[in-house]
Amino acid sequence: MAESKKRSIIMTEGKYTVSGDTQLTGMAGEFLVAGKLFKRKYQVSITFGNAKAIDIFAHNPKIDRTFNIQVKTLRSKNCFPISKESVHPEYIYVFVILNEFHEEEEYFIVPGNTILADIDHFFGSCYTGRPNKTMPAINYGPLKECKDNWKLFETPLS
Repeated sequence: MAESKKRSIIMTEGKYTVSGDTQLTGMAGEFLVAGKLFKRKYQVSITFGNAKAIDIFAHNPKIDRTFNIQVKTLRSKNCFPISKESVHPEYIYVFVILNEFHEEEEYFIVPGNTILADIDHFFGSCYTGRPNKTMPAINYGPLKECKDNWKLFETPLS
């Protein structure tokens, strides 16, 4: 029988964190995004890791379009670890910042093709300034222009 990992709640500088909570953070983001899409009356399915690189399928019946969604979640403002090679042009990326429990979450919604069209803008120096950077990431700053861009899910295929 596999031994389960212990998780503990730690308080530092007045903030609560859970050790080893990467999976919990990711799941929180996925459920929050799914809830926002359900609220907009979309048909939503969370894949629970059963679809490679897709976290959520969302269908907007008004425009008869299904969206493949990748959710990236952080507990606080920082860069989102992701490589340009893993960005798919036809997916929608929802970057979630959970913030403290008493604060609202933040959502940044951007199509994969927009990210790929301007690598330098979204990734900053990850691919230009430091050749041996081990963890590429999308910077928080450029995502601000995509905050609460839920209207993206109302766009029919052209």
